[in-house]
Amino acid sequence: MPADGKLKAMDNTNFPGRYWSRLDDGRIQCDLCPRTCRLHDGQRGLCFVRAAGPDGMVLTTYGRSSGFCIDPIEKKPLNHFLPGTPVLSFGTAGCNLTCKFCQNWDISKAREIDRLNDSAAPEDIARAAQQTACRSVAFTYNDPVIFLEYAVDVAKACRSLGIKTVAVTAGYIQPEPAVEFYAHMDAANVDLKAFSERFYHSLCGGHLEAVKETLVYIKHHTRTWVEITTLLIPGENDSPAEIDALSRWVVEALGPDVPLHFSAFHPDWKMRDLPNTSLESLRQARAIAKANGVHHVYTGNVHDPDGASTWCTGCGGRLIGRDWCEMSAWNLVGEGACRVCGTRLPGLFEPVPGGWGSKRVPIRFEGKN
Repeated sequence: MPADGKLKAMDNTNFPGRYWSRLDDGRIQCDLCPRTCRLHDGQRGLCFVRAAGPDGMVLTTYGRSSGFCIDPIEKKPLNHFLPGTPVLSFGTAGCNLTCKFCQNWDISKAREIDRLNDSAAPEDIARAAQQTACRSVAFTYNDPVIFLEYAVDVAKACRSLGIKTVAVTAGYIQPEPAVEFYAHMDAANVDLKAFSERFYHSLCGGHLEAVKETLVYIKHHTRTWVEITTLLIPGENDSPAEIDALSRWVVEALGPDVPLHFSAFHPDWKMRDLPNTSLESLRQARAIAKANGVHHVYTGNVHDPDGASTWCTGCGGRLIGRDWCEMSAWNLVGEGACRVCGTRLPGLFEPVPGGWGSKRVPIRFEGKN
């Protein structure tokens, strides 16, 4: 970081994109996600940030962000990855899904590049994380898949300084770019938005199977720590039968140690006529998943200390107590063993937990495009 503490802004030159092919009719096909948008010169894909240029695909938001903020890692949410530590979070604009219930719609649905006022080179972000004592950098608020080139470069810069990287994503990506993307991610929280093709097609403009394939790939073919979040929407994806099918699949396809978060919906974007998810519905979903063999099931966006805490699968004791994002108990020794019975907790833990708590601190990167 410069001596004056100000981070140098990047210019807004379109950055060459990867994962595209030229069609016989001259159009460019984006091969990054399952949408495979076919574009004439100058057209943008549905995600809005990837566009067809005369020489191929370009990423229009490289080095540009809708804002930077230091968050608790538990807000991603990740409960088994460096608990209690701060994470430098940022996103860009756009999204490759069209979720009608989007909780970050002002960012992910943005269609104005001028919204991206903060900008920084990958090396500047890594140094900022280091100097603010963040243990990781999170690509979040909108899906990092669509700014893969920028995310990978930031991840490389972070790794050189010992900073971890986190992807908060819907997992809607093609197999080939997934190999590159997850090779550079230390952890991921994947939104498994529902467990029906009807839901994905009608409410998200996508397909369930592609997300399942991503989750299987991450779990069995990478070193990326993965947790899953499902936002429970009343009357849409919260039936006991769907929760039963989802949680059974998690155990059978991914294993019982992948943490599963059930999060509360609040009316937003194009679904403002539905009620908030009840605490009872979240607790019912948690009970079904636990009965099906998922070892670590959490409730989110509600005040539920038991549902936010981590419990030992050996002796049943509380390993990590949480009240929202505040840690209330720590009963681990070494790098993640139960203090009472010695059962190993899956994930990434350090002998001493972080003490960041629930604070959110905006970070301003000097300079505008």
